[in-house]
Amino acid sequence: MQNDIESYLLNLQKTICEALRRIDSKAFHVDEWVRPEGGDGKTCVLQDGEVFEKAGINFSHVYGDSLPAAASARRKEIAGRGFDAMGVSLVFHPRNPYIPTVHFNIRFFLAAQEGEDPIWWFGGGFDLTPYYGFEEDCIQWHQTAREACKILGKDKYQEYKYNCDQYFYLKHRNEPRGIGGLFFDDLNQPGFEKCFEFMKSIGDHFLTAYIPIVEKRKDMPYGERERAFQLYRRGRYVEFNLIYDRGTLFGLQSAGRTESIFMSLPPLVKWDYDWHPEKNSPEERLTKYFLKPREWVTL
Repeated sequence: MQNDIESYLLNLQKTICEALRRIDSKAFHVDEWVRPEGGDGKTCVLQDGEVFEKAGINFSHVYGDSLPAAASARRKEIAGRGFDAMGVSLVFHPRNPYIPTVHFNIRFFLAAQEGEDPIWWFGGGFDLTPYYGFEEDCIQWHQTAREACKILGKDKYQEYKYNCDQYFYLKHRNEPRGIGGLFFDDLNQPGFEKCFEFMKSIGDHFLTAYIPIVEKRKDMPYGERERAFQLYRRGRYVEFNLIYDRGTLFGLQSAGRTESIFMSLPPLVKWDYDWHPEKNSPEERLTKYFLKPREWVTL
């Protein structure tokens, strides 16, 4: 079953890279790497493009004899087991502030111990981080997310949307990272085949959710004000990835490839001390209106 998963993930990485090439003429830098402790991967990074300031798409397949603390902290029953983990993860940081930053990942995890049944599960999701909000983009994003979940039943979208709102939350800022999307983990019911089909549904719907937003916003004019706000808000993205993100912790604790782990960070970012937006400005509306949990599909 790992061969089928790996084949799908590599094909998905290729498909996403091809979709970006049709939008941005800048070529990808491709690294195929080997993890000395076990495993390998392929990292594709586009930098200084016309549309994307930085876009990273990473495939990794790593394994080892002992689980990192980040993997076993929530599930004590897998502590001490060997592991086999693979997935595709990406983050796109656009140049135009009117295009949202996007994050996506899907993964498969297996924890094994001799004489015991293996413990396996799928996880992943996607979420959107706008700098300037557009209701129609939020609605389309969440409608596509709902479609992706239908394979597991009509209630799964609400469950995984709620998980996303809870997970991508900066407690020290008391605000969400963006407008959410989907987040699922520990998925092993209703059986391997159905769970695998669901993971593929999430992967296959990602471009459908994001590319129309890029096409709609990439040629919108902007100035120094919008650019400065984009760099300021990127700081929140960095804070979440370095403080809370379980994938970052797992990668570092499992002796993962540092360049691939930190490919998600933006090329430029800034922090302004005690900065506040002007009242009734588009910048204030982002936090006052868009960065609030909403039922976008019924808006």
